[in-house]
Amino acid sequence: MTDIMTRAKRSALMSRIRGKNTGVEKLVFKALRKEGVGFSRHAATLAGRPDIVFRQEKVAVFVDGDFWHGWQFPRWMPRLDPWWREKIEANRSRDTRNIARLRRGGWIVVRVWEHQVEQQLLSVVRRILRARVAGLRRSKRND
Repeated sequence: MTDIMTRAKRSALMSRIRGKNTGVEKLVFKALRKEGVGFSRHAATLAGRPDIVFRQEKVAVFVDGDFWHGWQFPRWMPRLDPWWREKIEANRSRDTRNIARLRRGGWIVVRVWEHQVEQQLLSVVRRILRARVAGLRRSKRND
């Protein structure tokens, strides 16, 4: 499938897409703050730079874009230009490595998708809060 935009136009469009503080991330941040929960954002010291981090509980949350991180990638991959296919495959591989690295380090990893945040924000927040509670229980057992 060829791109309908010129290379320069596509580049200009893609350069406006942010890697952090995206709209869906902001929705989750706001919902967690509404619950009175404190957290760190975009922890550069952790593998994959998780979007939300509860350090004491050792919980890392990734809020992943459906396109960039390949939600149901095998279904739509064949329609992509080879460059995009390789880009998203590399993102998915990197995500897998980062999640495994965090888990080996004793972290609970929660991964939520853009469409889940947009369609079921309350459910996403509950899932994050459950992981946080599990992390608190685990840290108390290890004390």
